[in-house]
Amino acid sequence: MTLQEYVDALRGKRVAVIGIGVSNTPLIDLLLDNGLPITVCDMRDETVMEDEAEILSTRGAEVRLGPGYLDGLSGFDVIFRTPGLLPTDPHLVSAREHGAVITSEMEAFFRLCPCRTIAVTGSDGKTTTSSIIAELLKAGGRRVHLGGNIGKPLLTEIPDIHPDDVAVLELSSFQLHSIDIRPDVAVVTNVSPNHLDKHPTYDDYIEAKKRIFANQGPDEVLVLNRDNGITARFAAESGGRVLQFSHRETVKDGVFCRDGMIYYSRGYEVEPIIPETEILLPGEHNVENYMAAFCAVDGLVSADMCRAVARKYGGVRHRLELIRKLDGVSYINDSIATSPTRTIAGLRAMRTKPILIAGGHDKHVSFDKLADEIAERVKALYLTGDTAEQIAAAVRHSVFYDPSRLPIRIVPDLKAAVCEAREHSIPGDVVLLSPACSSFDRFKNFAERGDTFRKIVLEFEGNEAE
Repeated sequence: MTLQEYVDALRGKRVAVIGIGVSNTPLIDLLLDNGLPITVCDMRDETVMEDEAEILSTRGAEVRLGPGYLDGLSGFDVIFRTPGLLPTDPHLVSAREHGAVITSEMEAFFRLCPCRTIAVTGSDGKTTTSSIIAELLKAGGRRVHLGGNIGKPLLTEIPDIHPDDVAVLELSSFQLHSIDIRPDVAVVTNVSPNHLDKHPTYDDYIEAKKRIFANQGPDEVLVLNRDNGITARFAAESGGRVLQFSHRETVKDGVFCRDGMIYYSRGYEVEPIIPETEILLPGEHNVENYMAAFCAVDGLVSADMCRAVARKYGGVRHRLELIRKLDGVSYINDSIATSPTRTIAGLRAMRTKPILIAGGHDKHVSFDKLADEIAERVKALYLTGDTAEQIAAAVRHSVFYDPSRLPIRIVPDLKAAVCEAREHSIPGDVVLLSPACSSFDRFKNFAERGDTFRKIVLEFEGNEAE
């Protein structure tokens, strides 16, 4: 089915699109451009959406805004949900019981995509792993479309996607929840507690992650982290060919690291790829991201090309990104670290104890493990945002905490944290923004938070490193 045929099949049906955000805006434009009288719903009220709502109304859409934006969904035939609204929402459950089809931009993309798909999920590392896979494929001569939870929505790009291309999709648990997809290659980097402010239980979060491979058959590939207790168990549930990656032990099929060298393992054949010390991106977690990516492109990209990319690819913005080195102090933006496990990985990647800036939106996850890592690996701690007091309390309760060696400061905002960190830094220090929390208490997303950090740091005056 072509994209136009899909749109034409919606004619005569009552269609609702929930959420006027990044993922759904191109979809809304597509439907309106084709003359479909859709209903657009958004939780934001008219004071925020006035101009946008007026434009959509002029183009033929019915617009429902504010607290009651989900009322009356039971009368629709097809509902495209925003990723942030899980299908378990009572309004969607009721609509489904009344015959509505609950779908999403991403589910429609998988249904229509004419090329090979590589889908990546995980609690941590999925953005970097997706980006690495895209770089490896480009280096191997493939035309790549990178989208999903990273980059741009790809549904409306389908007319420009050719059968020989490869689509690389980063998928969040929100996008995966109840979705019906069958990627050619599915990658699960790891699973740990995350987004428990949205998912009713941890088991629900895990089940959402499993949707990435639930429909796979013998012709598809599932890439799993052997070192993660939850993902290792997924192998027994897979209907596809399983490749595993491990930093701790040898695997029969997949990629592993032994004595500092990363290898492909294909049955009884072992092929060296690259020493882990030659990977440009710092940190053990990035070694694992590369191993996952090497599995995903096995048979598509040569080991030589994998080596070349790993030695030169510097990663993506907001992921252990060096902003500048000023007066001998390095400022690193790791705003993508929206969970404790991601911040732990960032701390372990540092070659010196950093001055850490953390805190943000409360996702109802434990900070106990992070607290131990902070107590052992951080020189000074600056906290801001909704979780500042929680993180401070967790660190103070750590058995490794020594108040004489680790000062803790709670400050009103990110600018105050960065400025105070600079004031108390000396040459050789690292100031690391790695919040361990999402950004929604103060910012639209982690990118806006990282860009704000960058702006603050770039406004400092001083001596740049040569």
